[in-house]
Amino acid sequence: MKHEDMLASLMVQATADGAELVTLRAIVEETSELAAERVLERLGLADAGAEGDLDELRELLRAWRDAKASAWKAFIDWAVRGLLAGLLIGIAVRLGVWDLF
Repeated sequence: MKHEDMLASLMVQATADGAELVTLRAIVEETSELAAERVLERLGLADAGAEGDLDELRELLRAWRDAKASAWKAFIDWAVRGLLAGLLIGIAVRLGVWDLF
């Protein structure tokens, strides 16, 4: 059974027992907020500087991705240049250009 289904069945049961739907929703919201705070605390993101830390991590990740993409592009550029240089050398050898020097 999913969490959503379990929560819905508990709300139906509580409503059948006489609890107000508004009260149940408030309880669910408070419980959700408490759970979210616990998760953030366990992850070490409950302090005031956590937002700045996450922003820095996002910037570092973006910079890493940019550097990786740039490195791949440079590698491909050099590989293409090397292949073209090899092709030109092969054509020069086939045509006997070395005999002219």
